[in-house]
Amino acid sequence: MSETHLTEQRFTDLPIHDAVLDGLDEAGLAFCTPIQAATLPQTLRGQSIAGEAQTGTGKTAAFVIATLHHLMTYPVAEDAVGPWAIMLAPTRELAIQIHRDAEEIGAFTGLRFAAVYGGTGYESQRQQLRDGIDVIIGTPGRIIDFYKQRIFSLRNIEVVVLDEADRMFDLGFVADIRYLLRRMPSAEQRLNLLFSATLSYRVMELAWEHMGDPQRITVEREQRTADQIRQTLYHVAKEDKTAFLVGLLQHIDPRRTLVFVNTKRAAEHLAGYLQGNGIAASVISGDIPQRKREQLLEQFRTGTLPVLIGTDVAARGLHIDAVSHVINYDLPQDPEDYVHRIGRTARAGESGDAITLACDEYVFSLPDIEAYLNTRIPSTPPPAEYFVELAPAKRISSTRRSAPRRAGGTRSGNSTRRRSSSRPAR
Repeated sequence: MSETHLTEQRFTDLPIHDAVLDGLDEAGLAFCTPIQAATLPQTLRGQSIAGEAQTGTGKTAAFVIATLHHLMTYPVAEDAVGPWAIMLAPTRELAIQIHRDAEEIGAFTGLRFAAVYGGTGYESQRQQLRDGIDVIIGTPGRIIDFYKQRIFSLRNIEVVVLDEADRMFDLGFVADIRYLLRRMPSAEQRLNLLFSATLSYRVMELAWEHMGDPQRITVEREQRTADQIRQTLYHVAKEDKTAFLVGLLQHIDPRRTLVFVNTKRAAEHLAGYLQGNGIAASVISGDIPQRKREQLLEQFRTGTLPVLIGTDVAARGLHIDAVSHVINYDLPQDPEDYVHRIGRTARAGESGDAITLACDEYVFSLPDIEAYLNTRIPSTPPPAEYFVELAPAKRISSTRRSAPRRAGGTRSGNSTRRRSSSRPAR
């Protein structure tokens, strides 16, 4: 991993609780990224913040460290029960990633974490909450479902985190977020951490309304995309795009490639042709069962599935390291979506390639994208050898998601208490 994205600020030079420092050390994390160096001095003192930084710059660790430090530093009443903190994410994949990072960094804290999200694991998640946890990490819908069953209470929440707040708006979660925030202690009684790639007016309005007056911290860059992303644009006719993409993938080492399209129908069409032409590819969509979705992501992470195809909605919240290529099969119509797409590669200081196919159907959004970037995307003539003769498409069978099993219940009073007075032994 490249270390050019790190600052000279060491975690050990900050007043972070010893148990959290142990977790950072075990994870091999020694130096802060810019967003961590900018926010931690404030959040460790109990200052609520609204942090803005590019995708892949360490925002997750920034709020996980602040949350765990707070919970380990401030004691609680003997008769109080958790959860003490809640972290809200727009997608289940992001919730799973945050949970994984929290367990790693919090390995020596003695705190218990629960990942709560839809699509799978209903009964196991419900039982875990009944048994008692310290930190809930998940998506708003499933959390509200369990809350309404009185499986847990929000009356003792001390830290609330909103991650990818701009995506929360895009996916229609704002009403759910307001529902949860209104049932917690007041903003003045909590540490409020809001992080986003873009802090728009609507995001800040939510922060002002329900999170007190958080200090706004922005890690600015002169350009909106990472330096390590090699961008290339090809002008290709709509009817030639599939043949060109197949030829492109045959001429490069795709390793771990995300292909973005604008519709689910286009994703299934493209997957059929890639599979029919000997390229292992699958569609990631919101209506496949969660277990199958997790299997696809694990195959993609391990390299057994080199190509994953999805829309912006299906791929939001995916946190996958070492993505070698992002290919815009369809040019996005929203300039911010272009930045979010190509930001899936060149994460954490690594390098990567972002390749865009501009066809006659979607090329009209190119001027807006380049105006948003304040630069031209490097364009080059499409190589003739990339236009291959296509074999027939393989038929793609669609998988329907079965409805999750629901069950009623009452809230259990058995909840774990936080260990805040001593440092747990290794």
